Amino acid sequence: MNDTRDTNQEEIADAVKTINEKIQDFTSILQKFGLDLITKLGKTESRLNILSDKIDNLSKATIDVKSFSPQLSKIIDNQKIIESELDLIKSLMQQSSSSLSSSKPQGEPIKRDESITKSRMSIEEQLNLLKNEVESIDDIETIRKKLISMKETIFEITGGHRILYEISQAITILNNENTFSNDLKIQIKEKIGFWINKL
Repeated sequence: MNDTRDTNQEEIADAVKTINEKIQDFTSILQKFGLDLITKLGKTESRLNILSDKIDNLSKATIDVKSFSPQLSKIIDNQKIIESELDLIKSLMQQSSSSLSSSKPQGEPIKRDESITKSRMSIEEQLNLLKNEVESIDDIETIRKKLISMKETIFEITGGHRILYEISQAITILNNENTFSNDLKIQIKEKIGFWINKL
């Protein structure tokens, strides 16, 4: 009787042990599955965040491009206006040159306006003189006044020249500075050299 009881208890103990082992195995499988699932979900979330950021950036870029559209339209319109004005100028030049050639007697020599050449030489001399003076000038107000005077002189002689705008830009640069530094002197000297070449 005792033997039978002992045997039953051993079988029950073995069965419980087996069940516990299977539960532990199942638990470890579940844990591994859970960890894998969490890892995959984390990676998926990270990719979704990256993708979301890219979509946001693309959306911002699209908005930026759309905001340039009116400006591009203005540029295109201005370009068309300039082209039409250039065509008009070319047409007027052709008409004036053809009318001059038809009204001028054949064989008559063309008289050169020497006053223009003299005026150009006068401006060039004054600019060269100013270029040589730059090194010895330390006061920014002095060079600024000289450039203003030079600008007025060129305007009086020519009635308008493309370097006048560039001289105005140089004066603006000087207005924003407190001292006439060596770097600024070099910059002004280079600009004067460019102006001489453009005469």
